[in-house]
Amino acid sequence: MKDFTNKEETIIILDFGSQYTQLIARRIREKNVFCEILPFDYDPDYIKSKNLKGIVLSGGPSSVFDKNAPICDKKIFQLKVPVLGICYGLQLIAFLFEGKIEKSQRREYGKSVINVFDTSDLFKGLREKENAWMSHGDYVGKLPYGFVPLASTENIPYAGIKNPEEKIYGLQFHPEVVHTENGEKILENFLFDICGCEGSWTPESFILSSVEKIRKEVRDKKIICALSGGVDSSVCAALVHKASGDQLISIFVDNGLLRKDEASDVTNTCKRLNMKLLLVDAKERFLSELSGVEEPEEKRKIIGRAFIEVFEKEAKKIGDVEFLAQGTLYPDVIESKSFKGPSATIKSHHNVGGLPDVMNLKLIEPLKELFKDEVRKLGKELNLPENILGRHPFPGPGLAVRIIDSVTEKRLDILREADFIFIQELKKSGYYDKIWQAFCVLLPIQSVGVMGDERTYENVVALRAVTSLDGMTADWAKLPYDLIEKISNRIINEVRGINRVVYDISSKPPATIEWE
Repeated sequence: MKDFTNKEETIIILDFGSQYTQLIARRIREKNVFCEILPFDYDPDYIKSKNLKGIVLSGGPSSVFDKNAPICDKKIFQLKVPVLGICYGLQLIAFLFEGKIEKSQRREYGKSVINVFDTSDLFKGLREKENAWMSHGDYVGKLPYGFVPLASTENIPYAGIKNPEEKIYGLQFHPEVVHTENGEKILENFLFDICGCEGSWTPESFILSSVEKIRKEVRDKKIICALSGGVDSSVCAALVHKASGDQLISIFVDNGLLRKDEASDVTNTCKRLNMKLLLVDAKERFLSELSGVEEPEEKRKIIGRAFIEVFEKEAKKIGDVEFLAQGTLYPDVIESKSFKGPSATIKSHHNVGGLPDVMNLKLIEPLKELFKDEVRKLGKELNLPENILGRHPFPGPGLAVRIIDSVTEKRLDILREADFIFIQELKKSGYYDKIWQAFCVLLPIQSVGVMGDERTYENVVALRAVTSLDGMTADWAKLPYDLIEKISNRIINEVRGINRVVYDISSKPPATIEWE
């Protein structure tokens, strides 16, 4: 069990399977209040913290009438901190305190108007009528003893409730989504007026506490870090370097699957920050092992295994290493723990686990409680260059999973040049920073074309650009037609081997961002 003895004021979110659970966490953190998502059945005895400020019960797809409905331990209401239940969380509160839950004759999904009765605390500053986002099939028909109503809708009597003595609150709508007009204000009221948070969780405070923790843990021992050149590993390395100086040796494995100029960018960044860097050229090995392999999961496994073996060999050369630093982020941790029960493997993750078990090193993951946008803010505070901080996410297996075929040096060169042009034009136009991720995919088909009055039969490349907050869901980017046209013309004219460019307009879900 995790030890909650951190100095930061903390809000705990118990997750009942809502698609919005991570969004609740993001909204709370945007207010400079630290919060953590835990499974709904987490033991309350381990949630006790000298600085625990409040608990949020998320929504979820279940009904309290379900045979295996997720139910938290009622002891969480004895921790002497305010509790806020959202949707299923509200119904669960009413159920546990012996109120009455009823099946809705008219279910509410989407935008609804709530009538506000009480503006003394949770709804302070709200109007008599507010637009809110509903998503429920059950509702509270009778309040438990000690609870009073805060709001209603046309269809349900209790859209908001509270127990003023115990400081237990419930909402039948989602304050965390943008469709609830004053949802941000409601969360602010809960965090600052009801829970008494100060909002002191900032990049500066995070760096100070992390540096102190790392120094205390590693003392004078050596640390190695797998540096990829992406945002996560770069910020991780910079933070650990701030704490340990020359005790950190970053290892950069050039596997031949990188974007254009990536190795030189990493080298220059390390020089600028005075960080020790070991650059390993392993291109031949990776391309040899990937030869003839088309299946994406097999590619990932080969790359992951080869990386571990190369990394382990180089670490042994350094000698006397005790710690491994990794840039694992919070969404990786959440997905790996799979709070919502067994889930199908969509893709194997390349950045959680693996190395520590093989190398018997103690693991340092200073970013494991942060979302991507928080990591970027941290990197800015650590003076990392914008070309690193603003970089789009890049998969661990690199360009190998952007070639929908076997990986060859020729295909890599074609894809690398096309991708470089795409990104270059996005940056020139100002669209690069407006989208979450953009890249090219080399398709396993060839098409007929005409160049200089001659017939061609060459490769097709797909452009992929998406907008997103955290990569969990994404929509295709509506780039201007003239920009797409310019990118297409440049790729076809400048990259030998491509005669057709297409644009991917799939959202996630149902598609994933990467094609493999």
